[in-house]
Amino acid sequence: MKWTLPNILTVLRLLAAPGVAVLFLYFSRPWADWLALALFITAAVTDWFDGYLARAWKQESRFGAMLDPIADKAMVVIALVVLTGYSGMNPWLILPATVILFREVFVSGLREFLGADAGRLRVTKLAKWKTTAQMVAIAVLFLGTGLAYLEQGQAPRAGEGDIRLGATPADFATHVGLALIWIAAVLTAITGWDYFRKALPYLKEPSHD
Repeated sequence: MKWTLPNILTVLRLLAAPGVAVLFLYFSRPWADWLALALFITAAVTDWFDGYLARAWKQESRFGAMLDPIADKAMVVIALVVLTGYSGMNPWLILPATVILFREVFVSGLREFLGADAGRLRVTKLAKWKTTAQMVAIAVLFLGTGLAYLEQGQAPRAGEGDIRLGATPADFATHVGLALIWIAAVLTAITGWDYFRKALPYLKEPSHD
């Protein structure tokens, strides 16, 4: 494996994923929210740059192709876990987050089962839009949690997850983030079904004539 710049960016993005959660251990809120937002956006931007640079500089590698989707999934999964906890266990967030987590685990298991045939499940344009929608939604939701903490002066308690109709910046960011995460969940479900449909021919039992 060559340590090209695209590969380095991918590795850094993978390391940034748990860093989002670690920030809440060492920083008080809302600083943890702002730093998590900055780290997540920076990592998300590298998702575009590493692929672009790898193609432009002809530095595409098997290592990068393997690690890139893992880094994306780690970022999304860890960020969603953090958000569901710090959003007061909002059911309107938990449901789309569940859909996203289920799909990511399902598709990963499907690829592992297919083994050598997993390469036939190529990433589609819709799957790339799905990833973009997830990352934008998560960034907006981190903005909402930070603003909510500033407005309330304390973290929301678990169970206080009702959507409040209001015109505060925190309400607006949260509502936009929730709308985006639902859109991302729908795209995630569609792409998951598409991968499953393409994998069906390889899941059939061999005939015994």
